[in-house]
Amino acid sequence: MDSQSIVLVLSCLGLAQALFLCVYLLTLKKGNRNANIFLALLLLGLSIRIGKSVLNVYIELGPWQRNLGLSGILLAGPFLWFYGHSLLRKKKEFTKANYWHLVPFSAFVLGCKIIPNGPGLLAYVAYLSVFLHLAVYVGLSIRLLLQHRTAKQSAWSWYRNLLVGVALIWVFYMGNLAGIIPYYIGGAIFFSLLVYIFTFLLLKRSSFTVEKYAASTMDKATSKKYVSKLKELLEVKEAYLDSNLSLQKTAEQLDIAPRVLSQAINENEQQNFSEFVNGYRIQKAKELLLDTTYAKEKIATIAYDCGFGNVTSFNITFKTVTGHTPSQYRKKGQEGTVSGTQ
Repeated sequence: MDSQSIVLVLSCLGLAQALFLCVYLLTLKKGNRNANIFLALLLLGLSIRIGKSVLNVYIELGPWQRNLGLSGILLAGPFLWFYGHSLLRKKKEFTKANYWHLVPFSAFVLGCKIIPNGPGLLAYVAYLSVFLHLAVYVGLSIRLLLQHRTAKQSAWSWYRNLLVGVALIWVFYMGNLAGIIPYYIGGAIFFSLLVYIFTFLLLKRSSFTVEKYAASTMDKATSKKYVSKLKELLEVKEAYLDSNLSLQKTAEQLDIAPRVLSQAINENEQQNFSEFVNGYRIQKAKELLLDTTYAKEKIATIAYDCGFGNVTSFNITFKTVTGHTPSQYRKKGQEGTVSGTQ
């Protein structure tokens, strides 16, 4: 097998894996449904673009066919941003206003036969505009990521890695356009590598593991009701201040089975019980660290007052959630560089 055939096989395997992930995500019922759909459409957009690169090397494509391939980039950008909103902000609604972001993609597809694609200035401008469009959404996604550094660490890190991958694909094609990266089909190989890395990372995330609640008969409405009752217990009665609070103890207070409560939290919040409860404790800790009446209190005192059983656990959790140690957070608060809701 020659090198050209190897490149073709590797590229096709990557595309096949990406399309498999698209189908899997679109049919996945558990977890954040909108986030799964947005990620699937992001992968689909990139697959359309990379597929065009592969075909264009081995098959003579017409201008309108090349334009259809380029249109995938116009699909990938918005859904990268939508995915970030759904994952980090838990904003699950796709409103009518969101459709405006898909106008460039729709216009490019409908006008694929009249948009220049070949030698010439107009074709160059059209090509550059497509990747400028992606650059705008990469920029918006970076801003979104920075604004939500206190989001769940696993979700934040996953979105950061995904964003870096998309940005590197953008850099590759811009480098090729500028003549810095001469190997055009290398973009497809790089994409294949990223797809397999993403697949591995996806399988590590809780929402993509084997469905441990597959035998459950609890519907979504009941699941949401249990989470609402839990939130009331934590917010109104401040049950999280009890350092001995456990899944078993909480389930007994809500009069439901521990496994059912665990499932409800996992499906609606994409967190386990400890992560969910610690979120309330960390929020309380941030408030106390910025409270002038607690200015002279030791970090250990605040940890215990927020429901943590020991200082070490508090320090590790606080650093993971906020990116700062409790002492750093308090100092920045005194300097006026953080707010109580950061």
